[in-house]
Amino acid sequence: MSVTLNQVRSGLFLDSVVLMQISRSLASGEGVEDAALMMATPANLEILSDAGLLAEDRPAAGPADLLIAVRANDQAAGEMALVLAAAGLEKPGVTARGEIYQPRTLQGAARLHPEANLVLISVPGDFAGLEARKALRSGLNVMIFSDNVSLEEEIALKREASERGLIVMGPDCGTAIIGGVPLAFANCVPRGDIGIVGASGTGIQEVTSLIARNGGGISHAIGVGGRDLAEPVAGISTLTALEWLEGDASTAHVVIISKPPADSVADRILKTVARSSKTFTVCFLGAGDLGLPVNATLATTLKDAAVTALAGRWAPAPFDPRKQAQPVDSERRRILGLFSGGSLSAEAQTVLIDRGHQVTSNAPVAGAGAVLKGGAAHELIDLGDDAYTRGRPHPMIDPAVRDAPLIEALSDRGIGVILLDVVIGYGAHPDPAGHLAGVLKAHTGSGPLVVASVTGTETDPQGWSRQASILTGAGVLVAPSNADAAALALACLEAR
Repeated sequence: MSVTLNQVRSGLFLDSVVLMQISRSLASGEGVEDAALMMATPANLEILSDAGLLAEDRPAAGPADLLIAVRANDQAAGEMALVLAAAGLEKPGVTARGEIYQPRTLQGAARLHPEANLVLISVPGDFAGLEARKALRSGLNVMIFSDNVSLEEEIALKREASERGLIVMGPDCGTAIIGGVPLAFANCVPRGDIGIVGASGTGIQEVTSLIARNGGGISHAIGVGGRDLAEPVAGISTLTALEWLEGDASTAHVVIISKPPADSVADRILKTVARSSKTFTVCFLGAGDLGLPVNATLATTLKDAAVTALAGRWAPAPFDPRKQAQPVDSERRRILGLFSGGSLSAEAQTVLIDRGHQVTSNAPVAGAGAVLKGGAAHELIDLGDDAYTRGRPHPMIDPAVRDAPLIEALSDRGIGVILLDVVIGYGAHPDPAGHLAGVLKAHTGSGPLVVASVTGTETDPQGWSRQASILTGAGVLVAPSNADAAALALACLEAR
């Protein structure tokens, strides 16, 4: 019979990615069924309760306390997991001078690194605004990795940052590359003359990786958070980022990536673009005619954005999906997409819609519908959505989030192609392709074809070609980009 054990560490804050990585490590331990490390906020307690990770005799804990939760096969396995959790939490920090020191406050970190001008905040959303305000009032720019920050708080923080000549990247800003330094979920790319402004994390990763793999480089990639281009926020951080890149001598071309903004925000952005001395690529996934100024080019996919940004320096090798396609049984007429990246799901939707196909999604772009089980339309799911990550790490950190729907799809007689993304880089799982290959090997049969792409570079810790080779060895059809993978999935349905 399973046992559930809880332990509280009072007043301990750690980066949420670190907590997720410790959780994943514990959950993979012998005899452990599930594990999570979370601040004991009411919302997180609800998540832990739904996951069956709250013990009846748990110690009292408040929003400022860290709760360690383990469910194991027996008492011994649970207690060992708690010991390993404590070891993971207590690893000391080491300064460049070899001194052991782990600052516990923003002020302490600023004293340790007086040269820093950017703070990355990754604490529970209830506290992120307070820490961001401290940073702004200390003259520091802010990247808020945390989610669950209210819209009102975001607007107030971004207005204050603008008044101080600073920027707030986020909330829920998952990717940035500043001065060649990758932050959060980012890839190892060379320095170059292309700047990126993106309201999308995996969108930035796909474009920067394609640019890097094809001879280009990045000056800065500035994430602004998914709500920045909504009408209430009015693009405050996007406009600041465009202003900064305009004054940056190392940036010759700028790529803007987002889902379609509000009309009033798009108008402000395009007027700013029209006044610029630089050239632009505008990729608003799923948008219609934008009426771009003469110094800007429209890209309908992330791949097109990378090609346009390289402006003749990259002529993609012809990719004819019909030559790579394999036929599927005639009764298998549907594509199921299981994506860890929301922007990659959005891009795939646009590819299918542009080719005249019906698409549904839990995060639909223009022209797609909401998910209707049992329908004939292709279904593309963003597994990074909160509905799939409650109480679990993001699928880029823990690819096991995708296992259950993937295994179910492999036995579905109506699905012809399963379309996947594999995202590598800093912060991501050390071997997502290997994990996926293991799942496919355990469920072999005459089921759907599996088509995938790898977002990343050769110099990422996981290695782009190594990951692609593992997938190919597992029978996966690997395309050179996410857009190409969507086209290949359709070609497989049409092959005879």
